[in-house]
Amino acid sequence: MCGEAKPGTARGTVLIENNRTRVTEWRFDARGDNTGWHRHQHDYVVAPLFDGALELREPGDTTRLADLKNGVPYFRESGVEHDVINANDFECAFIEIEFLET
Repeated sequence: MCGEAKPGTARGTVLIENNRTRVTEWRFDARGDNTGWHRHQHDYVVAPLFDGALELREPGDTTRLADLKNGVPYFRESGVEHDVINANDFECAFIEIEFLET
């Protein structure tokens, strides 16, 4: 993990988990809530449940802003390492779908 591994303040709720997939809702109550540093072990899709932005802190002190649209998903491959932070002045959430089988 990058930096000091600290638990985040966002809430992850596993909705479905079986041998093939894990579906998690990530909820951020307020600006600054975060997932904590983590590395994705599987390919995954994120489906935002809001229009707005998330700040992505990545290795090498890189920070970028991701503009998201409600219901418009995106795909990422395994190995992604980051901390995801709510950059909005409102509660936001997204659904993360991990593909557990290779």
